[in-house]
Parts: sequence; C-alpha cells; structure tokens
Amino acid sequence: MLATVTNPYSWENWVSYFNALPTFFGGIVYTIAISIGSLILALILGIIFGSFSSGKNKFLRFISRAYVEIYQNTPLLVQFMIIYYGLPLITHYVISPSIFFTAVFSVGLYHGAYISEVIRSGIESIPSGQTEAALSQGFTASETMRIIILPQAIPAILPPLINQLVSLIKNTATVAIISGMDLMFVTKSWAALNQNYIPAFAGAAFFYFIMCFPVARLGRRIEEHNKTRYSA
Repeated sequence: MLATVTNPYSWENWVSYFNALPTFFGGIVYTIAISIGSLILALILGIIFGSFSSGKNKFLRFISRAYVEIYQNTPLLVQFMIIYYGLPLITHYVISPSIFFTAVFSVGLYHGAYISEVIRSGIESIPSGQTEAALSQGFTASETMRIIILPQAIPAILPPLINQLVSLIKNTATVAIISGMDLMFVTKSWAALNQNYIPAFAGAAFFYFIMCFPVARLGRRIEEHNKTRYSA
C-alpha cells in the first residue's frame, strides 16, 4: 500500500503556519535586536578603521587594511564558528560567549570591515586641501576628521551605508547555525518539527522583506536626492 504524500502547497499547511505566527514574532524581535547591536558595533569599527585607512600613519593604515582584508575574504559562518566554539578553547572555558553576544560580535565585526571601506571612500571624496587648511588653522588630526571631513562626507556615505544595513539584517540569519533564537532558526525548527517547509520559509522570506525593503527604499531616495543636488 502506497503512503499518502501530503501536498506541501495545500491550504491546511498554510492554516497551520498562520496559527503558529506568534511563535515567529519572538524570532523577529531577536533578529531586530541582533541587527541593532551589530549595527552599532559595525559603525564604531567602520568609523575607526575607515579613519585609519585614510590617514597618513602607515602602521594604522596597515592595521585597517589587514582587518578589512581578513573579514572581507573569509565567510561569516566560519567567523561564527571560531568565536562561538574557538574562544572557549583558547581561554580554557574562562570565557564562553553567549549566542546573542556571538551574533552581535560576529556580524558587527564582519560588516564593520565593509563599512570601513564605505567611510574611507567617503573621506577620500573630500578634497585633501580641506584637511591641509584645517591643520594649518591649528586643528588636530582627530578634530579635523570629526569636525571638518566626516560631516561633509556623510551625504556620499549614507546610500552605501544603508545598503550595508540591508545586508546586515539578512546576514543575521547565519546565527541559526549556532541555534540562536532568531527568525531563521525558529523557522527552521518549526518547519522540521511540523514537516511544513513551504509556508514556513515563504513566511520567513516575507518577514525579511518587510524588515529590509523600507531600509533599501530609504537608501535609494537618499541616493536620488544626492544626484539631484549635485547635478544642480
């Protein structure tokens, strides 16, 4: 006797998914929390290393370049594994990072490297004469960067920075590999438990779209505004 194969697209599967929606809301909140924490860390690292890479100190430029190259050329999943499983081994279990800390730290470090390049390109778009003029007026290098250069670079920085935020939100899905309670892990667990994959992952895609689409639209609007202003 042949076993009955359930149609994965049947309405009953969707009803089951809709009934379980509250289960996924916790994952959405967890994903948003990871995104906020990671973004704060990435912005701090991006500003620091972006400033280093556009400065005149060769050692700081080397440190910034090494950071960017390492994190841009290694997979985020590998970085998760090194921090979550490797750190306790290195410290002999004195330090055992939580899943939330690992997610924020890993995603923040990863996107900090990309934001560093965004900051660097924005800084380098400002004529070098402005830096020289500020230094000649008695500004320190840090004051010049903070007061003169970065405020002018912000319009050029914002569109690619917002694109990085969209990528950051999507990359939080990788925390599922260490069993974080993010949207992707909750979706994967529920789908496996209920053998109901199509509605679960279609729903996850929809929720990621809802989180990312407004941010992406904002980036495009700022970019169009910049084009209009510069052309004028």
